[in-house]
Formats: sequence, structure tokens, C-alpha cells
Amino acid sequence: MQAVLILAHKNFDQVAQLSKLLQQKFEIYIHFDKKYKLTAQQVEWLQKNSIHYISEIEVHWGGWSIGEAAFRLMRLALSNPQITHVHLISGQDWPVMNIDDLYNFYENNDHIYCVYHKASEYRITNELPEWWQKFYFNYDTVNRRTFFGKFYHRFLLYGQMLFHINKLKKLGINLELYHGANWCDLPRDAAQYCIDYMDNHPEFIKMLKTGAFSDEFWVQTILCNSSQFQPRIVNDFHRYVKWEHQNGGWPANLDNRDFELIIQNPDYQFARKFEPEYSTELIQKLNHYYHND
Repeated sequence: MQAVLILAHKNFDQVAQLSKLLQQKFEIYIHFDKKYKLTAQQVEWLQKNSIHYISEIEVHWGGWSIGEAAFRLMRLALSNPQITHVHLISGQDWPVMNIDDLYNFYENNDHIYCVYHKASEYRITNELPEWWQKFYFNYDTVNRRTFFGKFYHRFLLYGQMLFHINKLKKLGINLELYHGANWCDLPRDAAQYCIDYMDNHPEFIKMLKTGAFSDEFWVQTILCNSSQFQPRIVNDFHRYVKWEHQNGGWPANLDNRDFELIIQNPDYQFARKFEPEYSTELIQKLNHYYHND
């Protein structure tokens, strides 16, 4: 039995439709952002349809809260001893593969699928991802996406460079840091190893809580530093993500223009981001094409 873990923060009806589709093959576990208040009717629907859900964390972009929500969902799913794999997606994702084929791809497959890079060896918007854990940030309390948040980020970054701050040394963390997208597909033993590592390394959790974009570090850093699990990692997460401005979103909010781009690549398993305002017809076309009606 495999589980899909969904991080959701809006669009309940779309998340419900996604859950019912995937539930034909997978156990579904959802974390709803605590800021998103579920109605009594929505709670009743989740319970009636046997959807596992929690709503424990206020999620803030750039903070550890996103990773914390994923961590709690993963622990919840693994409490079921029958779960063999966990797949982490967002509530704005959609399957772009027949769900029977998707499930079968992972059966008896012990590979780990996630995107990873050494955080000290490449740059994003002219910043080394390593800095996001080496220095102190607090984006679970400061809104990183505002104009002030962007200014504040530069202030923290260059100020701590000036004073030669090294949080990693203070915490005694000697790991090579790895960074990548938080969406991943893990066999049970790898997921359990991540949970156990977090439980036994409070200094690592402190690093994440005081870092930036920490949800994009924890799984990669834990598994890539393991001689047991690193050889099993495939540097691919089988997601279609369009890194362009489209329909008011970046990455793009997908629409019918993306249908041909998606179906041309048989390796895609999920795509994102889908918004009801722009993506309803695209979802219908994808469901029909992949026989997920």
C-alpha cells in the first residue's frame, strides 16, 4: 500500500477531487494549512470518504513550517505498517500518468526519487543555498514575499556575511548540505530513516527552524549523507513544472497551452500548479488522456 501526502492551503474542492482520484489506488494523507479554516461540511466530507487529514501548522513561504507539515504527514503515514512508499505533492498538483501505471511504477521499487544538488556548488538568484542554512532567518514570523521581506532578506544575508556568522559550526553540524525541490517519492525505509534522524538530531532541527527554505533541505541532506541510502537516489522527481510567469503565477498556473508539453514526456507523473480559474479544462483533458476518468 502506497500513500500520497498532500500539502494543501486552499481550493478545497480541487483537493477533494484530487484525493478521490488518487484514492482509487493510494491512501491519502492531507495537511491543511492551519490558516485555512475547514468548514463543518468539509470535515464531514473528509471523514465520510476516509481521507486522513491534519491541520496543525501555520504554513509560511520560506520558513521551516512547510517542512514541518510534510514531516508530520510522513510520520502519520508511517504509523500504518502497511505503507510501503510515500509520495509528497501539493494540493495544486495533478497526476499526469494513468494512476494504475503510477502505482505500479513504485511497486517493488526501492529507488528514492528526489532532486538534489550540493548546496555549496550552485547559485539561485545569485545566492548559494548553503547560506540559507549557514545564516539565521525567521520566515515563519516575517513575510518573505513582501517588499519588506525581500529587503529584510538582503539585510540578513549581507549583515551575517559581514560578521562571519556560521550557525552550522555553532550547532556542530558537519554534514554536506544538499538542496532541491521538496516534492519527492520515498520507499518506506528511506522515509523512516528521515523521521528517525530528525528525532535523534535536535541540532539538525534547530538548523532547519532558523534557516530559510528549509523544506528543500531536510530530506536531501539526510539521505545524501547516508552511505546506505545515497546510492539508491535517482536525481529526478518526475514533475512537470513550468518556470515562467503565466496566469498570475510563478511557477506558471497551467492551462490548455500546457497540454501538449505535458503529454510529450512520458516520464512525468505529476504536474503543477493547477488553479480552478485557469486549469479546470486542462484537468479534464488530462484525466481523459490518461484514462483517469
